[in-house]
Amino acid sequence: MRQLQGFEAPANAWELQILPRRIAGYDPKILDRLCLGGIVGWGRLTPRAPAADAAAPARRVLPSSIAPIAFFLREDADWLALAPGAGKDLAGLSAAPREILAWLADRGASFFADIVRGTRRLKAEVETALWELVAAGRVTADDFDNLRALVDPRRRAGQGRGRAHRPRHSTGRWSLFDLPGEAPRHEALESACQMMLDRYGVIFREVVMRESIAPSWREILVTLRRLEDRGEVRGGRFVDGFLGEQFALPIAVESLRALRGEASSGEIVTVAAADPLNLIGILTPGERVASLSGKFIMYRDGVPFRVDERPPVPLALAR
Repeated sequence: MRQLQGFEAPANAWELQILPRRIAGYDPKILDRLCLGGIVGWGRLTPRAPAADAAAPARRVLPSSIAPIAFFLREDADWLALAPGAGKDLAGLSAAPREILAWLADRGASFFADIVRGTRRLKAEVETALWELVAAGRVTADDFDNLRALVDPRRRAGQGRGRAHRPRHSTGRWSLFDLPGEAPRHEALESACQMMLDRYGVIFREVVMRESIAPSWREILVTLRRLEDRGEVRGGRFVDGFLGEQFALPIAVESLRALRGEASSGEIVTVAAADPLNLIGILTPGERVASLSGKFIMYRDGVPFRVDERPPVPLALAR
């Protein structure tokens, strides 16, 4: 989660395509424990795209399983101060989500049953409204199973028996998703740089600009130079074919040096298009593969050679 935090991916892709390919024997209960224990949080970090015509009425927020969702580690999430957030505008929200927002603002974190009883709305209405608020970046929950219950159509329909049965609603509480803004900007920038270095090992302009919450490259560059002066990162030319300054974690530099002398092994690794390691058209040649495409990218010795509609069997875990 430390490598993935801050990266927005479709809500339904996290447990279908990303986490199971990165974690051997992935168990959703582990993620739930991290969330319930206050270690990991989740929510939408960026606002919806505005309407093409500024004079046009705000577009309706539609509940969507492909709404971009990101995770964050609460202990080192100063970078959240850089996230634009969803804002406080109610435009685009229907009546039920507005009512639930007011309820949560007045009562605080609440269980699903309490929201149903307090708003006197049907369970299906509250489900749709909460999903709409998640897609708008206005609410989160203290358990990832809350979102899982909305995304999974079988649970929304109350299907499943025996071992396959899962309760229709999670036991976690829903709450307003308010991004913290207390961290000074220089600390937030350092936190963001560390977050991206943990994800990629080596970063430069082309890598940073694909991050949804990244500030200007100028600010990032000044911050990376400061970290280099403190000996926390190294500057240099680590990746050929790109102009401008590059920075890397010391352990990443050592790994690159070790790999340079190794013979090709033919190892094939497959990642989902929604994974941050989908770098086709960014660091490698070829047309970009949209994160919403549901496709899978196969790398041989780190070089992409195939894009497929479904993953190979058996699963090849990204490392």
